[in-house]
Amino acid sequence: MSNIDLSIGGRSFKVACAAGEEEHVASLGRMIDAKVASVPGAAGQSEARMLLFASLMLADEVHEAQNRSGSVPAPQAPVADPALAERLEALAATLEKCATALEA
Repeated sequence: MSNIDLSIGGRSFKVACAAGEEEHVASLGRMIDAKVASVPGAAGQSEARMLLFASLMLADEVHEAQNRSGSVPAPQAPVADPALAERLEALAATLEKCATALEA
């Protein structure tokens, strides 16, 4: 496991990720930061609200991409890849931290 620092909306977040995934997670962080920067008035918003808007914008992009492809992907069978499982666990931990921050 590795830890990296992400800067999103002028705030710093420490995130755990699988070894070798640091650049990918950093790239995702930059994508979220760009979404936050595109929200009018984001600078004055609370951390939870800022992340909520960025999440909604990214979810909308995923939804539009799925609609353009003409189908929503079918649920996948469980994956037996240990590296992927570790990456998903790290992502779940990050989402839990975000949820805790939103509830605070």
